[in-house]
Amino acid sequence: MADKEDLTRFGVAFPTPLIEQFDEYIEERGYKNRSEAFRDLVRKTLLEPSRLRSEQDVAGTIVMVYDHHISDLPVRLMELQHQAHHDIISNMHVHLNHDQCLEVIAVRGNLGRLRHLHQQIQVQKGVLYAELSVTYVDELNELASLHSDDHSHHHHSNHHHE
Repeated sequence: MADKEDLTRFGVAFPTPLIEQFDEYIEERGYKNRSEAFRDLVRKTLLEPSRLRSEQDVAGTIVMVYDHHISDLPVRLMELQHQAHHDIISNMHVHLNHDQCLEVIAVRGNLGRLRHLHQQIQVQKGVLYAELSVTYVDELNELASLHSDDHSHHHHSNHHHE
């Protein structure tokens, strides 16, 4: 790879039992070394929805399992998705057994709106599981919002100094 990223090296101290478990983990998943595995774990942590700002544009999934026999639940879930149609790319519906359905919704949009959709799904009676997972942050929008935040913050602080 010609465009190699600059690497910063640092030491990490692990208790022996923990590093042994980590080495088993990386071997099971086919990593070549600890660094690759550690980098992936850090990337995953940085994409946790709880640490991202609501105004960020992201892509990811909402995964849910629900009992389709619960009165009006399938209709209510469909209504929620229609209300959020601008943020929904696609969905997949799987019949798990006689009672339960698994639905995977691919989403892309404002994280605050996606969190709201996730919460609306999660609180429905008969929804057994619902999780929002972010797998992509729109860096171009992020840079633009950081610039505008700095700009407005600069004026805001000048106002206080007058």
